[in-house]
Amino acid sequence: MSKTIAIIIARLIFAGAFAMAAGFKFAGMEETAAQIASIGFPVPLLLAWIAAFFEVALVVAFLTGVFFSEAALIAAAYVLFLGFAFYGPSQWSDDPMKFGFFVDHFIFVAGLLFAAVHGPGDRLALRRGFIWQPQLPGEGRQASN
Repeated sequence: MSKTIAIIIARLIFAGAFAMAAGFKFAGMEETAAQIASIGFPVPLLLAWIAAFFEVALVVAFLTGVFFSEAALIAAAYVLFLGFAFYGPSQWSDDPMKFGFFVDHFIFVAGLLFAAVHGPGDRLALRRGFIWQPQLPGEGRQASN
């Protein structure tokens, strides 16, 4: 029972983090676009909208368990990309706090990778996906080779 509770709390934390990120984007799309433009990416407003809807899709996956492992892997790549793009080594001399933000992204990536491998758990999860298929009850989840 404690394993199930921990997994559900972790899924809620992942969903909450991406829901807050999406919410801030929707609430301040122009500000988000300005941040994206500040690091030199083209079409910042379009990228901001894409990021917001992408984060909503991640929230749905983490809450429902549908394509959970796929979402966790893609989210890990996304968070890693954001860490390097916004807080990478070129930013550290301007603001030493950005090194801490950079490291925080790696910690989040580690959690997402762990979640991707172990899946959404057996409770409150629709467990649909391509990467790791659910096994028969009692067999647990195993990665396919």
